Amino acid sequence: MQLQMAFNMMRTASSNRLAVKSRRSTVAVSAKTSSGKTVGGKKTVGSNVESKRQAEVAAYLETLPGSGPLSGPFEGVWDPLSLSATATVGDVRRWRESEITHGRVAMLAAIGFIVGEQLQDYSLFYNFDGGITGPAINQFSQVKQGFWEPLLIAIGLAESFRTSIGWATPKGTGFNQLKDDDEYKAGDLGFDPLGLKPEDSEELYILQTKELNNGRLAMIAISGFVLQELAEPGVEIFEHLFFDVEKLAIEEIDEIEVELGLPPSIPIPTIPLK
Repeated sequence: MQLQMAFNMMRTASSNRLAVKSRRSTVAVSAKTSSGKTVGGKKTVGSNVESKRQAEVAAYLETLPGSGPLSGPFEGVWDPLSLSATATVGDVRRWRESEITHGRVAMLAAIGFIVGEQLQDYSLFYNFDGGITGPAINQFSQVKQGFWEPLLIAIGLAESFRTSIGWATPKGTGFNQLKDDDEYKAGDLGFDPLGLKPEDSEELYILQTKELNNGRLAMIAISGFVLQELAEPGVEIFEHLFFDVEKLAIEEIDEIEVELGLPPSIPIPTIPLK
């Protein structure tokens, strides 16, 4: 009898161990499946979700202005760093909002950069006392007190207005996200004082693409302006441009004079550093 009882206890313990192993195996397979790995040579739920996300992002990118033949020279979506490979549609919408905003600021900056250097000798706007001179990259430090405070207030009001229109209320994991696409289109703040926004969707798409193209060009341009003035301190943008044009013209004249056996009549100009 005792032997029979011992045998039954051993068989029960063995069954319990097998049940535990079975449960552990099931948990392991479930973990692999949820992480997107392949089980038994078949695609798992995780990989299907990843493929669906990538397909949604690719399809959404194709619908956005600023890509395709209208934004040559690149065809389709230009994404050399493959940022969209790990992004969600929400990420792409936020990036597009950022691109539009920076493009608009860059267009204003490029115009202001040039206008500021050309009007510095005239008693106009804030420079009525002639106290702001030289290259544009140094002009901001010459502005006196009483200008920056109203400017910061104006920027704060503008950003608060943009946030209230386009950005969703932060909650849980939805922090730093735009409102849904049916509530807010990236860059559409309803600001159209001249009534330029077309009613036709195709015309609107073309106009939005033009805005993006000009904004992208302006971002490159303002970066070039700043780097050029840093490379040649004291030289304004148009001074550098006209210097190159003048120098090329004089060198061409000198070559003609040498061919005719005449001495050079015009000295090669140099940029006067301020």
